Amino acid sequence: MTIRWYFDFISPFAYLQRARIRELARTQAIEYRPILVAGLLQRLEHKGPAEMPDKRRFTYRHVVWRARERGVPLRFPPAHPFNPLAALRLCIAAGCSDAAIDAIFDHLWRDGLRGDDAASLAPVAERLGLDAATAIAAPAVKARLQANFEAAVADGVFGVPTLVADGEVFWGEDATAMFEDWRRDPAAFEQGEMARVAQLPVGVARTPRAG
Repeated sequence: MTIRWYFDFISPFAYLQRARIRELARTQAIEYRPILVAGLLQRLEHKGPAEMPDKRRFTYRHVVWRARERGVPLRFPPAHPFNPLAALRLCIAAGCSDAAIDAIFDHLWRDGLRGDDAASLAPVAERLGLDAATAIAAPAVKARLQANFEAAVADGVFGVPTLVADGEVFWGEDATAMFEDWRRDPAAFEQGEMARVAQLPVGVARTPRAG
């Protein structure tokens, strides 16, 4: 079974899930797939939580609370949302290695530093043995990021972080335990109420307001 982890460095929840992903990767192969989540939101015509002021405030406070609850060091970058393209491309240029993923996440979310261009990521790139400007401008890197996006769309991904395996999608840091339960007993997700809600009819659909 192929397990794919889709993530974007813009997501603090991906940072919070990262430790559990490392643990899972000790016993099963996981493909790391950095993607630009803004592209998904645009494709699906969704708003991100940071685009709604009240939800933005709650989400940020929830992230801080969740990190404290789990004992994960966290400090938000100077501004959020930020443009994560440079960080995503640097990760791909470094082979999406554990060292690269951890270094970029730690730079942004543990240390609370900028990572929206080559200059701000230069110290991380240097530790990874790369030149930031050269790495993020490479055509092959850009092509791989686009391929990851198309794969995410094909897998039915609608947000990050998301684990995908055997056609099942597990979205969000708080769905990690659900994924682990599914791995232990996938048949339980095809029975009873789990099976019924998967086919539940729509009772009413919201229609866009004219004008």
